[in-house]
Amino acid sequence: MTTSNPTGEQYELTLERDGHTVTGIVTQVAAGIRALAVDGVALTETFGADETPPSACGITLVPWPNRVAGGRWSLDGHEQQLDLTEAAKGNASHGLLRYTAYQVVEREPHAVTLAATVYPQHGWPFQLDTTVRHELVADGMVVTHAITNVGVGRAPFAVGSHPFFRVGDHDPATLRVTLAAATRYEVDESSIPVGISPVAGTRYDLSHGPLVGDLDLDTGYRDVEPDDDGVRTTTFSAPDGSATELWQDPSFEYVQVFTPRNFPRDGVKGLAVAAEPMTAPANALASGEGLRWLDEGETWTGSWGVRYRAAGATAS
Repeated sequence: MTTSNPTGEQYELTLERDGHTVTGIVTQVAAGIRALAVDGVALTETFGADETPPSACGITLVPWPNRVAGGRWSLDGHEQQLDLTEAAKGNASHGLLRYTAYQVVEREPHAVTLAATVYPQHGWPFQLDTTVRHELVADGMVVTHAITNVGVGRAPFAVGSHPFFRVGDHDPATLRVTLAAATRYEVDESSIPVGISPVAGTRYDLSHGPLVGDLDLDTGYRDVEPDDDGVRTTTFSAPDGSATELWQDPSFEYVQVFTPRNFPRDGVKGLAVAAEPMTAPANALASGEGLRWLDEGETWTGSWGVRYRAAGATAS
């Protein structure tokens, strides 16, 4: 079906469960989240169906999230050169499916599973079949990724996503972000990690819930404290006590927090906040940190999600 939308088909999801109404919109291009709400309370930033995702809003990042320095990495002693997709900083950015139209594998009123293949190309001599399932649940959404190596030989990969968060109509500047991470990545002028530093007592420390309006971050975090089930959580709390939470299963050990001041909202640029779940940090193809390798025919799966907590509700 032809469409004029730059993000392709728009898959509208709905769920009525446990007294809650949950709605979402998933895009065909980049298998992105364009909207998500619980009982009319928006949990993510949105954009028009006639627009491209601003600042990569909501898109899936595969087979690597974030950046690869100069698009260069080494495979068995041979240098690989990826196409440079972040011209300003000279990097390969956000993987290889950012502008790919996924195909529907399964469609239900409350869920959609989309599939796309990463084919061999410049600097990437591998073939991966990927799927992304977006499923509404009573308090938000669960996102499940699956990667299968359908090529020859072992293949590396990492996965991430790029959601921007809201708590209804609350001004993002008034939200408090809480993330129990001990370590951040120091970066160079091209936003490539050059070292790590402890965050305790610095402006990068999010464990005490600073105001988003006081932050200026495009910062990768590791050593995020998990709960007893290995789940890591980033919480955005509004002044009235309501909150939106990003949770990451044990395979998503890293998170990038981003607070741009130029996010377009109703035609006006302003502050927004993203928390990006990642299985590996920036430059993982070159550094190897967090990178996973799949044997021929092997499949990996991992999940993360978004949930809403109403004012007065008990934290998960």
